[in-house]
Amino acid sequence: MSGNGDLVQLTAKDFKSDQEVRWCPGCGDYAILNVIQGFMPELGIERERIVFVSGIGCAARFPYYMDTYGMHSIHGRAPAIATGLAVTRPDLSVWVVTGDGDALSIGGNHLIHVLRRNVNLTITLFNNRIYGLTKGQYSPTSELGKVTKSTPMGSLDHPFNPLSVAIGAEASFVARAIDTDKKGLTEVLEAAARHKGSAFVEILQNCNIYNDGAFDYVRDDKDNRIYLRAGEPIRFGPDGEKGVVQDVDGSARVVRVADVGEDALLVHDPKHREPSLGFALSRLQFETDGAIPLGVFRSIERPVYDELMSEQLERARELRGDGELEGLLHSGDTWTVE
Repeated sequence: MSGNGDLVQLTAKDFKSDQEVRWCPGCGDYAILNVIQGFMPELGIERERIVFVSGIGCAARFPYYMDTYGMHSIHGRAPAIATGLAVTRPDLSVWVVTGDGDALSIGGNHLIHVLRRNVNLTITLFNNRIYGLTKGQYSPTSELGKVTKSTPMGSLDHPFNPLSVAIGAEASFVARAIDTDKKGLTEVLEAAARHKGSAFVEILQNCNIYNDGAFDYVRDDKDNRIYLRAGEPIRFGPDGEKGVVQDVDGSARVVRVADVGEDALLVHDPKHREPSLGFALSRLQFETDGAIPLGVFRSIERPVYDELMSEQLERARELRGDGELEGLLHSGDTWTVE
């Protein structure tokens, strides 16, 4: 609103702060920042009601560059801090910006619990498969055998699949996009922002300094992208010659459409109540299947933590009068120890 009460149409420029953007030249974070600043006006939310909370890492600089409220918090704890904000200020649009190291290493515990609780916030995980801020150590998503400064003979760790982790924690919204795919990234983030509950978005992001080319197979070759569209058979590749089927054991598999027929293809249903379908799709990887799914894997409705808490507080007030803590502590059976 303007000073005289008239509605003001915000633009992408209104969401750009006066801070100098200081990522390495060529970093994929620039593209992500541009997309988020570009679609923010479409949400129709005042800047004063938008908050970005970050942890530690290259991605964590994000709040400085958004002309909204924000907090650069501590390593891995952004989901916990954002939870406190979301449940006490339901009028706010709360965003968490994190990276593969920040979210899946020291912050792994906080991540899975905010997702299972279904707190009303949006989590964007910038996955570049490396620790960029601390100069190139392997991360929880680095591939097996990855040679870095901290693993000179190759990593022995089996990597996390961020989407599988999120779906395993029963997140109500799970999606994936690429930093350079402006249209696809915008669609996914808009859907996440409008979702009620915890929305988790993995963004494949290139670190051109310490892990350049990690996702070139899907960034440079669109035929390797499996775009998921609700209600449509899953097809991809030149002229849609390839597709995805679901085997009797529940796993998803890439096939040639000519070999199985279109009727055999899996029809994408992100609103399926059970997480098994989204989980099966999350297991499709370029290394094993020659392609990778993008888009919304899961989007369901279930009780939101913030609202459940408000309802419980209201019931407490009805049962105990003003609902003050002292009254609640002394209600029911109590005893005195002398």
